[in-house]
Amino acid sequence: MTVKSFHPPVRTLMGPGPSDVSPRVLGAMARPTLGHLDPMFVGMMDEVKAMLQYAFQTKNALTMAVSAPGSAGMETCFVNLVEPGDKVIVCQNGVFGGRMKENVERCGATAIMVMDDWGKPVDPNKVEAALKANPDAKVVAFVHAETSTGAQSDAQTLVKLAHDYGCLTIVDAVTSLAGTPLKVDEWEIDAIYSGTQKCLSCVPGISPVSFGDRAIERIKNRKTPVQSWFMDMNLVMAYWGGTGKRAYHHTAAVNTLYALHESLVMLQEEGLENSWARHARNHQALKAGIEAMGLRFVVDEAYRLPQLNSVTLPEGVDEAAVRTALLNDYSLEIGAGLGALAGKIWRIGLMGFASNEKNVLNCLGALDAVLSGMDAQINSGVAVRAAKQAFAQ
Repeated sequence: MTVKSFHPPVRTLMGPGPSDVSPRVLGAMARPTLGHLDPMFVGMMDEVKAMLQYAFQTKNALTMAVSAPGSAGMETCFVNLVEPGDKVIVCQNGVFGGRMKENVERCGATAIMVMDDWGKPVDPNKVEAALKANPDAKVVAFVHAETSTGAQSDAQTLVKLAHDYGCLTIVDAVTSLAGTPLKVDEWEIDAIYSGTQKCLSCVPGISPVSFGDRAIERIKNRKTPVQSWFMDMNLVMAYWGGTGKRAYHHTAAVNTLYALHESLVMLQEEGLENSWARHARNHQALKAGIEAMGLRFVVDEAYRLPQLNSVTLPEGVDEAAVRTALLNDYSLEIGAGLGALAGKIWRIGLMGFASNEKNVLNCLGALDAVLSGMDAQINSGVAVRAAKQAFAQ
């Protein structure tokens, strides 16, 4: 068998991630590869660190990019802060809270679950009840922006609760970073992780993380070794967090970090608050079109993510057939539901470079055309006009 070069088609990525990548970011990846200890590359690492501190709104010295996707950022936080025998309060209101539970258990700790309905935010009252019932808990872990539903929880309130009861916090910000307000220092978050493939407009494969002083103190005073050599912050600090000469730890994802650097430069140029506002504005236009069609959102508006929109199906429609038609006929990708919502919703992403007026209008027009062609019970021909009116306001 002769395998030829792979040339992917051009898609518009409006699912739950990855999102569209800016041509500037793709161009950055094609630049010459340097050694991971080259002085020029180390200087670029310092710039990435500073710009990640801006994106996270933190001065944490241990802010860095793990050379692996967001799931590795999650594991990095758990293996460093959780030891065998610990109790961890884990909040689950979707798929990714469940993944936190798995990480806790693989660390040899006990997960105390706080369960909320999918599509709802984490309930602080339930969290406080769990903290009162488990005064020996060490950590509270929750998802700020639940990618499986599009629900956003009140991170500031949950972190304060955890600290009131002597717990550290681990926060999943994979979908929220750069898309919706996130303030690590102001909210006093102890450990946080994200991904590059969502609102940062970057390629998959890197996980920004940040650890505050309380978390670093816990890491330095562990009773047991961190179970992962690669993710042990005691070792990685000397490569990413050290001053002066860098100690070799691993071969960083050099060209992918070029991409992250460029995406963070773009975020800096736009301004973080402007990025938050752009995501919100495009969501409002999408919302106007979706509701004009007669479709509904899963998540109540008060805690709905602007960058990840879960939409219910018209009665009798095969959701997979709609997604297939959008992909084949319009080269447009939207996402399916996960877990309890599989087969019941679509997830429409408006993240990063993909969050723009053109994509909102094209998505609504294509969805309208596909559903109308299937004789779905929708209000046809009105979605694009409604979105344009929202943009004009």
